[in-house]
Amino acid sequence: MDLIHVQDAKMQKAKPSRGKGYTAGASCITNIVINNREAKLHLDSGAFCTCVGKDYLDSIYNNWKESLMPIEGIKFSSSSQDMHPLGIFEAEMIFPHPAGSIRLKVEFVVMNNCNSQHFIIGNYYLNIYGININNHKGRYFTIGENKRQRFSFPPEKREITVIRQEELIEILFQYKEAFASDNEPLGAIKSHEVDIMLNVERPYPPLLRRTAYPASPRAREALKSHIDELVKLRGLRKFGKNE
Repeated sequence: MDLIHVQDAKMQKAKPSRGKGYTAGASCITNIVINNREAKLHLDSGAFCTCVGKDYLDSIYNNWKESLMPIEGIKFSSSSQDMHPLGIFEAEMIFPHPAGSIRLKVEFVVMNNCNSQHFIIGNYYLNIYGININNHKGRYFTIGENKRQRFSFPPEKREITVIRQEELIEILFQYKEAFASDNEPLGAIKSHEVDIMLNVERPYPPLLRRTAYPASPRAREALKSHIDELVKLRGLRKFGKNE
């Protein structure tokens, strides 16, 4: 293969820092209406199969098994495991848009062991319906010949609920060896960096809402053990008289 006039591609956005390119990605999941219910759909140009997990389909259709078409003699696999098809389910989905919504009829392969919490449209339906994903001057997609009617990808929710925050703290503490060592402080281990902010203002985090000086000797001993461990991990630092 002869290469002629090779040029460097111009970036549309600021380049992430070296080694952090994987953090700048965005999904191709959009909102649809199916069976008069809101649902999530992944436009996956790299997927051979258009499919949905049976558990997610259960949340949209109660009687999908009654209209399931058989499927035989075909093997499916993802990047990490073999997929187990149950049959084919045909459904109509609507892409909502203020200028006029668009309805598509699609056949989904229902997978017994697919854990994705969304429908997945693969390369075949993207091709026959002319669904084009655009990353130039904003992320959007079009359907068919009308290139002016743009469908958007909703922004990803990056906020973590209070319950999820507490679960994350428990996991970090349970596997603290992966995030701290005798030589590297808490949250600073290379390739396992975690931003940690100690909040001492209202509203207080759950651990600070507890009684400052436990009455129980056992609780006092446990608190002292936690403090000593945080000091060892450099999450806390003891101050001397002259500091």
